[in-house]
Amino acid sequence: MGPGNRNLDLEWLEDFIALAESGNFSRAAEVRAIAQPAFSRHIRGLEEWVGVDLFDRSAHPAALTAAGQRFLPLLEGVLADLEAARIKARAAHDQEESTLRFAATHVLSLTFFPQWLAGIESRLHIGSLQTMSDSSRSCEFLMFQRKVQFVLCHGHKSTPGRLDEQDYPMLLLGRDLLVPVCVPHPDGTMGKALHAIGNAPPLPMLAYSEDSGLGRIMRSLLRPNTPKSGRNTSEADLQEVFTAHHAVLLKTMALEGRGIAWLPQSLIKAELANGSLVRAGPETWSIPVEIRMYRQRSEMSEKAEALWELARMQVIE
Repeated sequence: MGPGNRNLDLEWLEDFIALAESGNFSRAAEVRAIAQPAFSRHIRGLEEWVGVDLFDRSAHPAALTAAGQRFLPLLEGVLADLEAARIKARAAHDQEESTLRFAATHVLSLTFFPQWLAGIESRLHIGSLQTMSDSSRSCEFLMFQRKVQFVLCHGHKSTPGRLDEQDYPMLLLGRDLLVPVCVPHPDGTMGKALHAIGNAPPLPMLAYSEDSGLGRIMRSLLRPNTPKSGRNTSEADLQEVFTAHHAVLLKTMALEGRGIAWLPQSLIKAELANGSLVRAGPETWSIPVEIRMYRQRSEMSEKAEALWELARMQVIE
């Protein structure tokens, strides 16, 4: 007899407590709703796992041995802890199911998401909400790992992202414009850019990294328009001098006079209005982008589905 001879079945623990309470195998088996032979095998299996006899079968009614008396309160504590763990796990699951989980790119979490969410909350009780702000690629990974229900990011029809490639449902919630901007020229001429597209190349460019969705769009749409050496000097010859994931950091570097950055118009309204940033090129160098919301492909919680349906009513053409 020894604990290494067989695995422990949790049902045996409940059987043990039933027998300890009644002292009668037949009555305990009836309480546990199993046949007495099977019940007796369970008690013997538990004793083999413990390695000692837990009941004195010569006594009537069956009595706990010294080992059984020591085992009983410890076992009751273990079962109580298991029940508490089960309750807490279910509560955590229910809380998670009722929590709406968004991943949003950094710039949208600052510019678009707060106002959009306020509009949703005016029509739907959101309750618990968790928002993760990261690069476009990281937001995509959070969706793939089912750690979020929704992703907010920029997109462009000609530049499909990973969520598009895997057919995640998408809603078009808004539009924005990537505008080439830099600091004004020190000569004070209104609207004149320090690093104007059309100036003698190379022009310093503040670029988005590979992990940035805006960077993916920029590389696809801007580079074909960027001439090589010897091309028409009325077009820009750009040289990347700084790279970052986040539009906010590129905006800071642009304000420091480090170069031209293609920034979302929604992010630089104040700077364009007060003149701390000016357009570095004509409208033809601006890039239209979409503000998109993706969702999990499988069925979500009732509240998440309600939010999706409400967002669907706000889709723009």
